[in-house]
Amino acid sequence: MLTTTHYDPIDYLVVGHLTQDLTPDGPRLGGTAAYSALAARALGLRVGIVTACNPKIDLSILAGIPIALIPSDVSTTFENITTSDGRIQYLYSSAPVLDATCVPQTWKNTPIVHLGPVAQEVDPTLPRLFENSLIGLTPQGWLRSWDQEGRVSACEWPEASFVLERATAAVLSIEDVQRNEERIEEMVTSIRILVVTEGAQGSRLYWNGDLRRFRPPQMVEVDSVGAGDIFAAAFFARLQRTRDPWEAARYATSLAAASVTRPGLQGIPLPAEVEAAANEIITTG
Repeated sequence: MLTTTHYDPIDYLVVGHLTQDLTPDGPRLGGTAAYSALAARALGLRVGIVTACNPKIDLSILAGIPIALIPSDVSTTFENITTSDGRIQYLYSSAPVLDATCVPQTWKNTPIVHLGPVAQEVDPTLPRLFENSLIGLTPQGWLRSWDQEGRVSACEWPEASFVLERATAAVLSIEDVQRNEERIEEMVTSIRILVVTEGAQGSRLYWNGDLRRFRPPQMVEVDSVGAGDIFAAAFFARLQRTRDPWEAARYATSLAAASVTRPGLQGIPLPAEVEAAANEIITTG
């Protein structure tokens, strides 16, 4: 439960675990909460984070962003291992679940609320808490489970229709559903705006029965980790500003493409990239 602390109003709230990601170069901060919060701030928004983690992890890169933090003995910790057959992911520890008691009262009317679970940690009833907000989802954490050794695999999402019907828009990767088009079609029936990102191929947007594809500019990829979270933050922010999903997808595609040219959290949009994205023309189909 959240301790009593004063929190000023914000424009963009991210709910999800800040993670410790184990990499060959050592541990680094990760999670949707980190990438999306920093991306939203780069777009000029006042940002807040609701999370749970070990307070000893290095959060210095988030300096200036208010964090409603539920202290935990452990942080959610992942390791991604690249093999010739693709990526293997392990979850070694997980911080507590985030529910309505974790959200400061001041933040319950935030214009944009982004629910970004990475390990089943966001209470699926949370959308009901934000009656006046644009509610964006990145449901990858509801779409994964893990075995006793921590190896992560895809799983069913029993609450999918319940959560999607109460949200404004959702962004997920084609990999989150193991390229299962039937699952995507099921989700489309429960939400008005659904974006499916497809890595270097760009993204596709379903809106009220229509479908458009957005092709990104070609980039030299250095690190794609976090690109989906940057896309989501840009999409939700632009959608709230313009009320135009097509424009939001165009804008987000540009910023996500630029993000892969730098490693980790260095991929957060730069001022010049934000300005260029506002004017760039992305091919649609």
